[in-house]
Amino acid sequence: MKRFLFIFCISSLILLANDEKIQESLNNNNNLTQEEILYESRKYDPLSGYNRAMTQFNYGFYSYVTKPIAKGYAYVMPAPARVGIDNFFTNLLFPVRFVNNLLQLKFKNASKELGRFLINTIWGFGGFMDQATHTVGMDIYRENFGSTLAYWGVGEGVHIVLPFFGPSNLRDAFGSIFDVVLSPTQYTGHNTIPYKIPQKIDHGYAIATTYSVNLVSFDPDSLDKLSERRVDLYEVLKYYYNQKRDEELRKTFETGE
Repeated sequence: MKRFLFIFCISSLILLANDEKIQESLNNNNNLTQEEILYESRKYDPLSGYNRAMTQFNYGFYSYVTKPIAKGYAYVMPAPARVGIDNFFTNLLFPVRFVNNLLQLKFKNASKELGRFLINTIWGFGGFMDQATHTVGMDIYRENFGSTLAYWGVGEGVHIVLPFFGPSNLRDAFGSIFDVVLSPTQYTGHNTIPYKIPQKIDHGYAIATTYSVNLVSFDPDSLDKLSERRVDLYEVLKYYYNQKRDEELRKTFETGE
């Protein structure tokens, strides 16, 4: 608990410090639109040296480890089975979505997430079939602690590339700590949360590897397609991450029930 509080305090200070630096760089541009402010703030990239090195490391790991395994996995595992496994993990991660909808005071959305979980667990054979979406027509409300922090006004901080996980920002990177605690698939070093599946850290690694390989198997050549275009891979991945995250947060602020 003390370790978690220490991480929380340090991460909060980093977020605030970087948000202040970003704001300082915008003080001379008082007439900017919200989109222009966001663009200007993202030009501040003090971790670019580290980020570029980590992008190359992640790409190397993807090229020589993840992609070959994912291609072999896709060869022996038919697409319908991989879709079922993806559905299973999506259903299993229900606590992350449920709790973060509650933290954003979206009680109706949280109740729908609970309904989705019950339908898919009972009627969808443990979650391998997404009956809630395809039969009942229920939407999924994807929320995480990063979006919860954004909902309550915490700035995104600077861009950071995480080992193995790829592009993020300080707010989302910190938020992922909370999501790991909530996730049934992640080992957290104790048994105080009864629904946790892994009882040892290597069990957690095995589950995370299965989830990642299954996800990559749907399009294992995606990063190579970008690399072949001789683009700045770091800047392109940073751009796509920000675009994707902006769209997710737009939905976060629009679906406030």
